[in-house]
Amino acid sequence: MIEVCGVSHRFGERQVLKDVNLALTERRIGVVGANGSGKSTFARLLNGLLIPDEGRVRVDGIDSRDDVKALRRRVGFVFQNPDNQIVFPVVEEDIAFGLKNAKFPREEIPRRVDAVLERYRLGHLREQATHLLSGGEKQMLALAAVLVMEPRYVVLDEPMTLLDLRNRRLVQEVIRGIEQPIVLVTHEFDHLEELDRVIVFDEGRVIADDTPGAAIRRYVEAMA
Repeated sequence: MIEVCGVSHRFGERQVLKDVNLALTERRIGVVGANGSGKSTFARLLNGLLIPDEGRVRVDGIDSRDDVKALRRRVGFVFQNPDNQIVFPVVEEDIAFGLKNAKFPREEIPRRVDAVLERYRLGHLREQATHLLSGGEKQMLALAAVLVMEPRYVVLDEPMTLLDLRNRRLVQEVIRGIEQPIVLVTHEFDHLEELDRVIVFDEGRVIADDTPGAAIRRYVEAMA
């Protein structure tokens, strides 16, 4: 379980989150809100990319203040822009990077890389330069590089925003197939109904936390 307890956060003088308290127990949770509402900051707190100014974030009892490395191993994070995530110049090297960095057994690394390349239809791009990939291919690579680590949870921060319609559908299908519990930050309403729960942020506060239909109605009202 991911627990967010009394969390507030600032960037300089700007308060971006205010006393957020949530227990994330469902398998598929959506997070929505206007630009600047605090939803992306919230997402980054869940895997320790940010440490809250006030309050606590715990994942299966692990506090981000106490052991951020252990917390990050449990919570994979997919960025909106895959260029912020891809670090190696060749596809298979980028997928293997996290495994090597986490000191997985040497004989296990190629097996995991092969499996994830096949699963996400990237095998033909194994030796491709990452900078030559299309936007959709880059996002698939970013997803694969997170999922190859087999995290306990996956947080996705607007992973379809920069994609065209065809690639949004491809990435959406991959997200549907993720076995782990997910937290999906999104502006895309067309698949929110598939989720178990939707949390709505506005000006750093949670203004709705409900079933998808009820939460979307509250969000629309708030934006009117």
